Amino acid sequence: MTTRRQFLIRAATAVGMLTLAGCGLAPSTAAVSSDAITFGVSGPFTGDNAEYGQTWKKAWAMVLDEVNSKGGINGRKIELNYQDSQADPKQSVLVAQKFASDPTILAELGDFASPASMAASSIYQRAGLVQFGFTNSHPKFTSGGDHMFSTSVTQSVAAVDMAKRSINELKGTKQAVLYLNTDWGNTTAGIYINKAKSLGIDIVLEKNYLSTEKDFRALLLQVKAANPNLIALHSYYNDAALIVQQARLVGITAPIFADGSAYSPQFISLAGNAANGVILTAEFLPTDPRPEVQTFVKAYKKRYQTIPDGFAEGAYDALHVLIWAVKQGGATREGIFHALKSGKDIPSLQYGPFQFGPDRRVAQYKSYLVTVQNGQFVPWNG
Repeated sequence: MTTRRQFLIRAATAVGMLTLAGCGLAPSTAAVSSDAITFGVSGPFTGDNAEYGQTWKKAWAMVLDEVNSKGGINGRKIELNYQDSQADPKQSVLVAQKFASDPTILAELGDFASPASMAASSIYQRAGLVQFGFTNSHPKFTSGGDHMFSTSVTQSVAAVDMAKRSINELKGTKQAVLYLNTDWGNTTAGIYINKAKSLGIDIVLEKNYLSTEKDFRALLLQVKAANPNLIALHSYYNDAALIVQQARLVGITAPIFADGSAYSPQFISLAGNAANGVILTAEFLPTDPRPEVQTFVKAYKKRYQTIPDGFAEGAYDALHVLIWAVKQGGATREGIFHALKSGKDIPSLQYGPFQFGPDRRVAQYKSYLVTVQNGQFVPWNG
C-alpha cells in the first residue's frame, strides 16, 4: 500500500523531473529507491570540466561500495542523484531548484566551480538543504548562508601560501603571472600578485586569457621577452597543459609553478613530456604514509589503474563526511546540518579528525609541492 508520504515524495520527484526537462536539463537516469538515503550532486559531467566530474564519480563509487556492502546506514543504502550542470551558474540554479523541491534529497554535493555554487546558494539556504561545496575556494562561498559548508581551502589562504613558496622555496624573484580570465582566475591571481609584490617579488608581466583560447604562442612570446626566472600559472589542467607545451615550443626555459587546480593525471596526459619539471601545489599526497591514506590509494589504484589526485581524495572525503553527519544527526536535512555545524572529530583523509569553524570551513591547512618526473607526480625536494 502506498502511504501518503510515499505518494507525496513520488509526486514531488516527478514534478521536479518534468520541470527540469522543460528547461532543457536532462534528469539523472540513476534509479533512486524510496527507502534510500539520497544526496544530490550538481557538477560538470560534460563540457570542459567533465574530467573533474568523472573523478568525483570514481571516488564516490568506492564509497558507495564500502558503505552499502555493509548494509548502508541502519539498513538504508546511500544513493547519489547526479545532475550535470557543466559548472555553469545558469544550470546549477535549475539543479538547485530540483533538489530543493525534492524531499528525498537530504544534502547536496557541489558544484565544482565557486560561481556555479554561489549562484544556487540562496535556493539551498531557503530549503534548509546543506550545500557542501567541497571544491569551492572562493572566500565568499560560505557567506551565502549558514547551510554552506566546504572542506576546500579558500583562495585567500592558498594563493598567499603559493606566493610565499614561490619566493622562499623556488626563489622566483622575477615572475610572470598567467591566469584564467574567470571569477576564480581573477580572484586567485589578484591575491597572489598582491602578496608577491608585498614580498618584494618583481612581477614583470601579468596577463589573463580566455577559457576558449587554444593558441598561447603570442602570449608566451611576451613572457619570453619579459625574461622572468619563474612563471606562475593559475589554470585548470586542460589549459595548463597547452600552455606548458607551447612554452617549451617557443623556447621558454624558466621554471613553471602551477596552481593546485592543475594537479590532475589529465594534466600529465595532455601535456606529455612538456609536463616534466613543472612544479605544482597540492593539498593531498598519495605517498602520505598514514594507513588510512594508503588503504584508499591502493584501493583506488587497483580499481582504476591510476593514482588518485586531490580531486579524487576530496570527493571521497566529502561523501564520507555527509555519511558521518547522517549517522550523527539522523537522515534529515536538519539533522545533517546540525551534525556538521556542531560536530567534532569529523573523519577526513586529508585533515585527520577536524571540525568546521564559524565560517563553516576547515581551520587547519597544509600544502605540499609536487613536480612531474618521467610522467609521474612526485614530491618536490628542491
